[in-house]
Amino acid sequence: MASSKEYLEYVLELLRNVNNISYKKMMGEYLLYCDNKLFGGIYDDRFLVKKNDVLVKYNLSEEIPYDNAKSMYLIDIEDSNKIRDIILELVEWL
Repeated sequence: MASSKEYLEYVLELLRNVNNISYKKMMGEYLLYCDNKLFGGIYDDRFLVKKNDVLVKYNLSEEIPYDNAKSMYLIDIEDSNKIRDIILELVEWL
């Protein structure tokens, strides 16, 4: 199932406090970048970010974006400030 443009717009709104966000559509899904660094994506209308040890403290659940892929962290919160902290911390270590 492809992700919807409406869900992309919702995620971009959640990311409003993060500078230099961009995205690329690929095979019905969206790859998300911050400062030109790939940090996650939207897969089947789920906002997922790369797993990294620095994010363990946020106690995020893991999900598989598509068959045979590595697990990623699901962002299922709506606090844009907390999301900003998660993304900036992740991008710093990429």
